Formats: sequence, C-alpha cells, structure tokens
Amino acid sequence: MHWPEPGSGGGRLMAAYRQLAGPAAEPWLVRRVPVCASTEPLLAGWLQRSAGLERPLAVVARHQRKATGQRGRVWLAPPGGLWVSAALPWEGRPAASAGLLGLSVVAAMAECLEQRGLPVRIKWPNDLLVEGRKLAGVLPRLVHRGSRLRQVRIGFGMNVANPVPPEGIALRRLLGPAHHGVERWGAELLLAFDRCMRRASDGSWCLAEIEQRLWSDRIPDPKDDRIWMIEGLAPDGALRLRHGAETCCWRRWP
Repeated sequence: MHWPEPGSGGGRLMAAYRQLAGPAAEPWLVRRVPVCASTEPLLAGWLQRSAGLERPLAVVARHQRKATGQRGRVWLAPPGGLWVSAALPWEGRPAASAGLLGLSVVAAMAECLEQRGLPVRIKWPNDLLVEGRKLAGVLPRLVHRGSRLRQVRIGFGMNVANPVPPEGIALRRLLGPAHHGVERWGAELLLAFDRCMRRASDGSWCLAEIEQRLWSDRIPDPKDDRIWMIEGLAPDGALRLRHGAETCCWRRWP
C-alpha cells in the first residue's frame, strides 16, 4: 500500500501555535497527513529530501495504522488523538542535554496538563499517566553524522478524543468539553518543544520535575522479580535504584 507524502495541511495547528506563542514563536514547519503507517518514516523521508535541518519540523497524522512505542510495542493511534514525529536541529548545542530531551518534553507536558487540574504522574522514562492509566508517551532518538550529533527526533502520542484501550485514558474523559481539540494540544506540544530547546544549555532542569511526579517508589525487576526501591534520577536521567545494600541505575528498561 502506498502511504501519502506529508502535505501542507498543518495550518490550523500552526495558527493555534502562533496565537499561544505570540512573538516568541519559532519557525516551525508542520505537515499533516490524514492516515499513514507511522509518522516516523514520513519524517525520515522528508528530512532525506531536505538540504539540511535548519528549522524544527513536524509530521502530524490524523491516524496511524502501525505506530510503535517503547521496545517496539504497538501503540494504538486512531483518529481523535495527537500523533506527531518532530525533528529538532541540534548542531552547536550540548550533546549531554540531547540525551535528556525526551524527559524534558515529558516534564514540560506534565506541567501543561497540571495547569488544567490533572494529577499527572510520570512513568519513567516515557509515559504520562493520569489515574494510573496512560495518557501520552514520548519516544526520543538521537541522529548522528559521524561523531557529531545533528538532530533530535521525538515521537509523541497523546489520547485526546480517540477511543482508548482499558489501560489508557483520554483528555475527553478527563476534561469533558473543555478538552479543546487536537490542534490546540498540538500547539501546546510545539510550545513544550520550544521550551526544552531554549533550556538545552542545561537539560538537567527537568530532573527534579520528573522526580516530583514519579509514578511509584518501587519497581519489580522483569528479569528476576526482585523489588527495587526507586531513589530518584541520576544526572544523565537514569533511574537510580536500591535493593538492600545493592544499588544500580537503569538507563533503559531491562
């Protein structure tokens, strides 16, 4: 099956973004498609045809048929949700901060949602939870050319007014008619990206924000079912754990 190339169709999202950002608006280029397998290959193809990444880009899909999340898990992405893949130029910025960008976006969106009165928790390292159910997820990726970090890509999905599985939850249920719409939340996401880019010189700002919102104080080890106590985050964003006198850090799920 042939999937469409990204079209221009991001006008309403960009109008909402410019209204919220005002004079601080960044030169985002947004393309929208009605349906695709995944926004990730569309973004990759767009970047390959571009001379270089000089401004932030985003592909937004109304519906993804084959979206994937952390560890290749299927992410349901039906119409009514916010499904985005973005590329952020990173040359000249600290490489260490790039490794924290995914957490930074999670923290920024958590703050945005809390302003609507939602009790958000963060399931390290990727997910936003409300009432113990998944509302949104982030999937970051670093792109290098040789030893140089060229760009950071972020995949983002959030349940807005779409149907969700039992383990998920959507803004329509949480906020009712005040949930606004996908374009408004897309604009809020671009603002979150902007904030994280502007603070990239010290990406560690997000660590305390994440620690305050961690979803649990303990976690089972999937390899042997031992229960580790969560002690917080390391400077590189790793999850610091303790089991009796033994300590370790998880930099990704084992």
